[in-house]
Amino acid sequence: MSIKTQQFGATPLEKGYTRFALWAPDADDVLLQLHHGDTLPMERRKDWFEIIAPATHGSIYRFIIDKQTPVPDPAANAQLRDVHNWSLVVDHSTYPWNCNDWRGRPWHEAVIYELHVGLMGGFAGVTRHLPLLFELGITAIELMPLHEFPGNRNWGYDGTLLFAPDASYGTPDDLKHLVDCAHELGIMVFIDVVYNHFGPDGNYLGVYASHFFRTDINTPWGAAIDFRRNEVREFFIENALMWLVDYRVDGLRFDAVHAIKEKDFLVDMAAQIRAAVPSYRHIHLMLENENNSAALLSQGFTAQWNDDGHNILHHLLTGEHEGYYADFVNQSTEKLARFLSEGFIFQGDITHKGNYRGEPSKHLPPTSFILFLQNHDQVGNRAFGERLPQLTHKEALEAATVLLLLSPMVPLLFMGEEWGAEQPFLYFTDHNPELAEAVREGRRNEFAAFKMFAQQEAARTLIPDPNAEETFKQSQLDFAECLQPAHRERLALYRELIALRSKEIVPRLAGARATGTKIHAEKCVSARWLLSDGKELRIDLNLAERDITLDAPWNSYRILYSHRVGTAHYRQHILPAFSALASLEIPPLLPMENGGNPHD
Repeated sequence: MSIKTQQFGATPLEKGYTRFALWAPDADDVLLQLHHGDTLPMERRKDWFEIIAPATHGSIYRFIIDKQTPVPDPAANAQLRDVHNWSLVVDHSTYPWNCNDWRGRPWHEAVIYELHVGLMGGFAGVTRHLPLLFELGITAIELMPLHEFPGNRNWGYDGTLLFAPDASYGTPDDLKHLVDCAHELGIMVFIDVVYNHFGPDGNYLGVYASHFFRTDINTPWGAAIDFRRNEVREFFIENALMWLVDYRVDGLRFDAVHAIKEKDFLVDMAAQIRAAVPSYRHIHLMLENENNSAALLSQGFTAQWNDDGHNILHHLLTGEHEGYYADFVNQSTEKLARFLSEGFIFQGDITHKGNYRGEPSKHLPPTSFILFLQNHDQVGNRAFGERLPQLTHKEALEAATVLLLLSPMVPLLFMGEEWGAEQPFLYFTDHNPELAEAVREGRRNEFAAFKMFAQQEAARTLIPDPNAEETFKQSQLDFAECLQPAHRERLALYRELIALRSKEIVPRLAGARATGTKIHAEKCVSARWLLSDGKELRIDLNLAERDITLDAPWNSYRILYSHRVGTAHYRQHILPAFSALASLEIPPLLPMENGGNPHD
């Protein structure tokens, strides 16, 4: 299905030919070098170099800049081995799709499972695990970035060839097979894409297209990408459409868009995607945005990762208060209530660093916010990659899980969370020795301001070396662990709650809106949402270590799920320590079902 003329890279044509194009305004000449030996001069057309040459699916090629510098195609759809090697021609039309009638799923049906492809054995490994995720009730998987990165292991945020799935994960056809199999199970596939920076190794754009970057703005990753240029915009828009069209994925998660200064580019990209992809497909565009730019969620984007929601829950669960948790220490219960009723906590408020952050979000539906208790950032950016089961009380975590899976916000789980995996998820790379040393020291210095490391400088040397293969191996999950007795209870909880969400919440979710939040005591709130059928969903959450007596009884509600709320508690209107209760309003004039027993 071709819906947009491709400008960049290698485009297969008829009769064994391929069109090659490179935007190289800084080059005097460019040669196309084919692996079998032919080296052909490319024709210059303003800032572009083009040629139609004999090449087909699987042909190996690269470009030679000014007769001296060999470079891979920045828009290569596959690489022979790594970011520094030869590129491959890919004809996407050759893959025999099985699930041709797939149209996707509405957004409100999403239960997202974030995973790292490399840790699960590549595209083939993820495909093998799909039945387990289907059984869990997952309706969407989100793949951490796939862009070709240096070496054989990486989180994916060091990608430099954005059009090529990393060769260590498998071939483009392996990825398509994964998508095909997911769709056959009714599971959507989302991909995390990184458009705010390139990795530090393997990016050759500066050699022949320095105008790709700005000289006046720096980011934590180097010079900012210059989205003022049409060629740069088209490069990324073509990339987004490639995933959505050629790989038939159902959505994209855009990493750290707060680092993109040209916000009009984001709006333009969303509009072009919406215009290019057929309207019968459900396409979902998700943001990571520290700026809490609520306006973008009314300008073509579906939802945003709600870091505010995670941060306040994490602080209440663990008591941690350093780093970005410092913004959630004061008035933490009030901030919990605001997150539940309005989405963002920071809506133009001042952070502890004195910066204004966020925009008003109360008008947005709860499905505009993706809620999570764990994800790759919040686990992996810890010095030792600890997961929540190691940091908080078991019952408190389960109470928060009830909120995660039964609130109208869209839930996201992180791989292994469903059975309470305790293996760390560490930051890992496979860089050359010089870069590896810089990353190692940078990682250690990153935590120097934290109390633990400031008082014990030697402790920083214990932080796992990102470049060590053992660091990667320590992060690999054993999915058979979920069958062990110690983990079956947690897995059963997730299955039950996801099934309950599918039955009771999802059919009523379209058009839901928050109707209020009540604070009962410190760490104890009740939140309510009006659902599409006119009924009210209520979730009572107590993360305190003591029982709380409520002044708002449950007499007019049908209990959907109770965690640690027994019959006696229910009758006395008591919300025990570390408890949660989800209930649905009973229509007026109808008796309470089963006499109001919360366990019936």
